[in-house]
Amino acid sequence: MEIEDVIIIGAGPGGMAAALQLKRYGIDPLVIEHNQIGGLLHNANLVENYPGFPGGIPGPKLVHLFEEQIQDYSIRITADSVGQIDHQDNYFIVSSQDQVYRSRFLVIASGTKPRQFSDINIPMDLQDRVFYEVYPLLDHKDQLIAVVGAGDAAFDYALNLGTENDVLVLNRSDQISCLPLLWERVIRVQRIKYLQNTKIKEISRSLAGKVELHCSTPNGSTSYEIDYLIGAIGRDPQLDFISGQFAKKAIQLESLGELYYVGDVVNGLYRQTAIAVGNGILTAMKIYERLQEKV
Repeated sequence: MEIEDVIIIGAGPGGMAAALQLKRYGIDPLVIEHNQIGGLLHNANLVENYPGFPGGIPGPKLVHLFEEQIQDYSIRITADSVGQIDHQDNYFIVSSQDQVYRSRFLVIASGTKPRQFSDINIPMDLQDRVFYEVYPLLDHKDQLIAVVGAGDAAFDYALNLGTENDVLVLNRSDQISCLPLLWERVIRVQRIKYLQNTKIKEISRSLAGKVELHCSTPNGSTSYEIDYLIGAIGRDPQLDFISGQFAKKAIQLESLGELYYVGDVVNGLYRQTAIAVGNGILTAMKIYERLQEKV
């Protein structure tokens, strides 16, 4: 079986930056992506701190530019979902349901996964109306959409949707944790309504076939009939494919300069496109140095 020099898991900003830099060195990495290029940029209303775009750039437009650059560099991207990784006989073994890939170096740039509602029962016949990302709803118009959360993602999702739809932002407390500029923008959009101390207690199907939210508020119980519900209640590293056995090996493999974690999967609160891109480029430079040592 063919042995790759480098496998990159994830085609978000960090993974793409690593792939592009490796290509500049003449190294042809294999990128494995289970969803779509760009990662969370598909959700971003406006990326304002990425250099080179005065006034900011919508996340999907930045993804399109990344895609063009990847095509220019002929980056190999295979659509597959990684199920497990291991390290044997000095090689990484990356397994999916149908394929097994091997490489000398491994870059994990798998990003994050959204936290899902754990304290609310979602009826089976309404699960297709509950989302944890905003991009599937960006082409919808004149809908009533509720967003649960009080951080950057919740308010950014509201801004993304509030031009063409009516949006309810439901905050379980009276504290917000978003950037001040996002709050200032949200309160200027007439179609966005912010409701604090509003907690969903139950979800049911309305007589019209929509989503009925039964909520508790300081003034008592109230209900909202909406078209869609989005949870923006946090994210966790996407590392489902890492077993406990591999995790024990990972520390040593990192110290040897053979395994790297890049971007949002390790950046915690510092999940920014520019940071992920910098991580990716730095990682590619380190891999190149290690390959040179082995020549």
